[in-house]
Amino acid sequence: MVKFACADYGFECQYEAEGEEQDVLKKFMKHSSEEHGIDYSYGSLRQFLLRKSGPAQ
Repeated sequence: MVKFACADYGFECQYEAEGEEQDVLKKFMKHSSEEHGIDYSYGSLRQFLLRKSGPAQ
């Protein structure tokens, strides 16, 4: 399970999505495009998520 929040990326926005990775990334892509006018690719958001989770153990 993963969580994405606009506040984590510098937006003054309360939006958060939590759940399975693929669903969360798609929801966040839609939200960021519609609400902030930013079109992130799936791959770039996945990289954000990997950086957020830290180094693999």
